This record gives sequence, structure tokens and C-alpha cells, in this order.
Amino acid sequence: MNIKRALLSVSDKRGLVDLAKVLHAKGIEIISTGGTAKALTAAGIPVRAIDDVTGFPEMMDGRVKTLHPKVHGGLLNRRDHPEDREAMAKHGIVDIDLVVVNLYPFVQTVLKPQVTWAEAIENIDIGGPSMVRSAAKNHAFVTVVVDPDDYSILIDTIETEGQPSEIQRKKWALKAYRHTAAYDSAISEWMGEQLQENVLSFPKEISFSATMQQSLRYGENPHQKAAVYRQPLYQGISLLHAEQLQGKELSFNNLNDGNAALEMILDFRKGPAAVAVKHTNPCGAAYGSTLAEAFQRCHDADSVSIYGGIVALNRIVDAETASLLVKLFLEVIIAPDFDADAREILAKKANLRLLVVGEMHTEAVKTEYQLKHIKGGLLVQSTDQVPADSSSWSIGAGPTPHEGLLSDAEFAWTLVKHVKSNAIVVVKDGVSLGIGAGQMNRIDSTRHALRQAGERARGAVLASDAFFPFADSVEAARDAGIALIIEPSGAQRQQEVLDAARSAGIMVMLSPERHFKH
Repeated sequence: MNIKRALLSVSDKRGLVDLAKVLHAKGIEIISTGGTAKALTAAGIPVRAIDDVTGFPEMMDGRVKTLHPKVHGGLLNRRDHPEDREAMAKHGIVDIDLVVVNLYPFVQTVLKPQVTWAEAIENIDIGGPSMVRSAAKNHAFVTVVVDPDDYSILIDTIETEGQPSEIQRKKWALKAYRHTAAYDSAISEWMGEQLQENVLSFPKEISFSATMQQSLRYGENPHQKAAVYRQPLYQGISLLHAEQLQGKELSFNNLNDGNAALEMILDFRKGPAAVAVKHTNPCGAAYGSTLAEAFQRCHDADSVSIYGGIVALNRIVDAETASLLVKLFLEVIIAPDFDADAREILAKKANLRLLVVGEMHTEAVKTEYQLKHIKGGLLVQSTDQVPADSSSWSIGAGPTPHEGLLSDAEFAWTLVKHVKSNAIVVVKDGVSLGIGAGQMNRIDSTRHALRQAGERARGAVLASDAFFPFADSVEAARDAGIALIIEPSGAQRQQEVLDAARSAGIMVMLSPERHFKH
């Protein structure tokens, strides 16, 4: 059964006129509304106004125009049900075989600076989603298209087959429901933010809006399929908002590791800083008097692991820094920007990905929640954004540390929260010396970090993301010459651990927070 009548009502008018010309050429009657009807009339395409179909004028500033039985009856009637056909004839309802609709630009509206609540509410589409849902429900007889990118397929099938196949109608119906679900999710997310009742208020039901930014070649491994989706309402610093200056397409692992590097560098705010990341763990981190010095110190912290890694920097990359970076094999470099000289130097590495994320704000900008998928559901939590602030710590053993040790302790406490638990980091003079990550017990992480630091550990700070359950790690720190330990308070054997530290001459600072990262 060929398409005889179509209803067109779109906010995004890409491809609209070309589609309508084909419909008109095929003798398909076009019903339309508002701005869409004006655009088609201006293009010389005959249009039947929606109020001519319904017998009612558009009213209430366009709020009510398609919410009418003569529209939804035309969409929802089952062509093979005699009772439906009798009702159609009795009430003068005609079939609508094709619906081409996309919705009011709600997201674009609420992203505008100083948008008012009233403006946002007026850009919540009601009639559009209703028509889309009706058409999608009745996809056995009605075709629904919500994406201008699908117009070319629609045109081809109309010209060759008269109407899309059943399987194509089903696929477009699925796409339509996903479209309206994402639309409603964006509205609920925005309202939640405005009322400060976002997902972290843990409402009975939650949903999330996301749009595919791009498909990826594969996932963590070549046999896994992958894509990256963007949250349309998120306006903070993000790799998905970054400008890629050069290099190959970003992979799943690039994005995953790059996001870890970005979150780390946003926490380092006291001066020029650099972090290097492998498999979402830092393998080096450092401050410096210049960005070049910070990167060199970061590199020297672990010159082996940085190979093939990702580097994030918190200042505009200059020629001196670029001259150091270009010597290495790196996958990605993330920075606020790259000056002209740096871009020229790094262009020698054609495959090296350079990402410009813009100014890094004083306050780290992150999503307010994290999701972890488990079988059959989601775990939802706030992000770990507690800053390293030594004024909130208490002394567990030894005298009050001098300013240099406290500064290193804050550096270590900043870094350790980004390391997979069980996490240990060793820091001295604003540079990481050893990192123990992801071990199944804390003493193994401690030994790994201290072994990596070697003799440089003497007089250094050691941070542990959670408390030491036994004195064994303190004894290992003593043998390595550690001067200060920063750990959370609350261990069942805390007194035993603190007594071991006093006996070893190690100062201990206790934080009220821990930083597990699984």
C-alpha cells in the first residue's frame, strides 16, 4: 500500500524542501503546521493546513494544534480492523500514512545563557512527541521519520517501492521511541538541576539523555564493539567538547584513559603541572616552575611506563614543552591549548592526537554523579571531589610537619584518589616517585611503590588511599626512609599502626576521608 498522505512538522528543517518536492511529485498530499507550512509554501509546494484537517484553528500560541482525534485517529487506526474503519468514516477522519516530525529544540534553548524557566517550558514539545508515539505504535501501517539523515532512505524507498518495508518501519519506530525517550530525559535532567533535585536526590525513577557522538573502531579489545555518547546538557570541560588538532581517530581506550588524565590534571591547581596515564592509572605526576619542567619531572618519575601513554597538562603548551613531548611515543596530549610554535613542532608526529580542552577553571568541572553498570542495574554515586586540605587533617604521630612536607602530603593525597585501590603513592618535592596500584593487599602496593621510588624515597611522603590494617606497611616505609604518611583514620588496629610509626620516627597525618577507587 503506497503512501497517500503525509504530515510534516519539523523544527530542524534540513532537507525538508527536497523531501517535500519528492512527496508532491509522487502525488502525496502534504499536511503541515506553523513554520513548516510557511517554509513549504514559500518553496512553492502545496500544503494542507492542519486546521483544515481538524476543523479547529491553531490556538494558545501554537500549544494546541495537532492534539485532535482527526490527527491521532488518522495515525492510530488499524487499516485491517472494520470497527476502526467505520469510526473513521463516521467522523470524517482520513488516513495519515507518513509522519515526519522532529521536536522543539529544548536542549538548544536551555543551553543558552540566562535562559528563563518560562522560555524553557515553552520549548517543551507536546504535540510532536504525541504524533511520533502514535505513528510509531501503528508502524504496521504508518511510517514515522524523526531524523533528517534518514530522508534519503525514505525518498529512495518511496520512489522505488511506494513505501518503506515492514522491517524498515519497525526500525524507524524504534528510533522514534528512543528519540522521544531521550527528549523527555533531557527535560527531566534539566528540571532536576533547576530544582536541585538531580539524580543524587535518588528519585524513584531515573533516566539519562545521551546522543551518539561517534562510533568507534572497537572497544577495549578488537572483538568488542563500541561507540561514544555525549550528554547534551553537560557544559563542563570534556574530551567530547575538545578540538582535535591532529592525529588518528580517538579509540575507546584513548577516551577512557584520556578522561582519567583530564580528571587528574583538573585537581592540580597550584602551578604548572603534568600527569601521565596508562590504563587509567597515573604513572607520573609533577609540578614545576614552568610547564616544561613539570613535564620533564613527570617523565622522569617513570620513564618506562610513560611509553605509549597519555599526557595531560594544565597550561598552554609552548615550544620548550613541545620539544620534550615530541621525543616520546605518546598516544594523546591534552592541554588548554598549544601555541603556534608547539603545533609546528608536534606536527612532526602525524599520528599523535592533540586535544584542546580550553581554559581549566580554578574549580574542577565534573559530572555530579558516576554510574557503574552491574548485571541488571546501575550503581549511582557522587563523584569524589573532596580536595586535599591539610587543615582538615589531624596528627596521628610525630610533630607537626613543616610546610614542605605538608605541601607534598597534599600533592600525594590529590594523586592517590586517582589510583586504583589498593593505592599507594610516594611523593617528594612536588613529583611522584612511586605508585602502587590495584593490588589485592595493601602491603604489596606499598612494596611496589617503594621499590619504584628506591633511594629517592628517603625523606619523602607516602599516601595510602585507605587506612593501613596492619603495621607491616609502616615497617616497609621505615626501611625505605619515608618521613611522613598520610592515611585515613578509623583502622581497627590504628593504635598499633601509629605506635609503629612513632617507633620508626615517621610522622603520620590522618584524613577524615578515604579515596577508594575500584
